[in-house]
Amino acid sequence: MIQQPDADAALVERVKLGDQKAFEMLVIKYQRRIERLIGRMVRDTDLVQDIAQETFIRAYRALPQFRGDSAFYTWLYRIAVNTAKKALMDLKRDPLITEAAFASSDDDDETSRPGKEPTDTATPEALLASKEIAATVNAAINALSEDLRQAITLREIEGLSYEEISDVMNCPIGTVRSRIFRAREAIAVKLRPLLDTRDGERW
Repeated sequence: MIQQPDADAALVERVKLGDQKAFEMLVIKYQRRIERLIGRMVRDTDLVQDIAQETFIRAYRALPQFRGDSAFYTWLYRIAVNTAKKALMDLKRDPLITEAAFASSDDDDETSRPGKEPTDTATPEALLASKEIAATVNAAINALSEDLRQAITLREIEGLSYEEISDVMNCPIGTVRSRIFRAREAIAVKLRPLLDTRDGERW
């Protein structure tokens, strides 16, 4: 989960007072998260850094109007999502998630969920099964509509709350819950045949 919104608020106030170093600190803090988020929306990896850079430029310009009604990072995520969507519309492309983005999303990241890394005691069969499950989850997420994919990504990978996702996606919290439920159901349907063959394990 993303932490220290109070520290962000202090940095935001410093930026508003003309402290550019404070904004650089915010960029350093969130750059990888923003790039990962954009990387799940666009297939062209060459575009990710450009869109991330544009996101931070837009955020810097808009910061004087940021009132702090929401946490800084949810505001920044919303700018990133809108910037990516605009870039994709300009290129007349559909937002498509890539399996590679998901496969590499948890590498070396403090937001990784515990227990994903194989242990030394894992058998080759267990490793193969977990890889198969991961590939199935990636394929299931890949097949979701953009709204469902974005909601499940923000919840399960970025660790945002329902309220924060509602803010980022600019929709009612009930819609967020519905999208996440539908995304989980779609993923569960794809996983069931795999898990039914593994005694005593449930998704």
